[in-house]
Amino acid sequence: MKKIIITIIIVIAIITILVITINQYVKATTKNQIIENGDYSKLRDIDCIIVLGAGIFGDKPSHMLEDRLLQAIELYKNNVSTKIIMSGDHGREDYDEVNIMKKFAIEKGVPSENIFMDHAGFSSYESIYRAKEIFEAKKIVIVTQKYHLYRALYIANQLGLEAYGVASDPRKYEGATYREIREILARNKDFVKCIFKPEPTFLGDTIPVNGDGNATNDKIED
Repeated sequence: MKKIIITIIIVIAIITILVITINQYVKATTKNQIIENGDYSKLRDIDCIIVLGAGIFGDKPSHMLEDRLLQAIELYKNNVSTKIIMSGDHGREDYDEVNIMKKFAIEKGVPSENIFMDHAGFSSYESIYRAKEIFEAKKIVIVTQKYHLYRALYIANQLGLEAYGVASDPRKYEGATYREIREILARNKDFVKCIFKPEPTFLGDTIPVNGDGNATNDKIED
């Protein structure tokens, strides 16, 4: 029994060290791709700005998603890119992140034709995979909260994209500690996923991001 307990402790210790090592590796290899203090000088010839979904409240973006959208709109208005991809979960008729994201940006002055919707961005991995394969993006700026940027940038790197990140953290969010802990496990999960590079849930015909974002519309405007 003593040997079994010792073996279990050793296995737990090894797994813990591995998880911590991968987490630190993901952060260390991407931190220099995060643009700080509004310094957009590195951001030239960007194909698109990608906003990763973060939940909605009815027909409104969550606080985290609203901040991502506002940051992306600021980048757009500072001529970082002329195109934005709203990537989120629209897997059910009664849950639609991407149309709410696009509507928000239009109300802030971004033309509809410059906003693409990725209706099948069910995870960070799938959003970035589809940005490359469906929207044919090669050089991107990812907008999300900083804790999430490391993983998103790592995925982009592993999929062969040139990627930069801009954090959207203008306020404190409820549940931040829980999300930070969960993100450690998520970084490990996507580290492994990037080794095997599985296809996302859905692919489909290409919709080049240098075209018209209205091609991704699924609703008839009044």
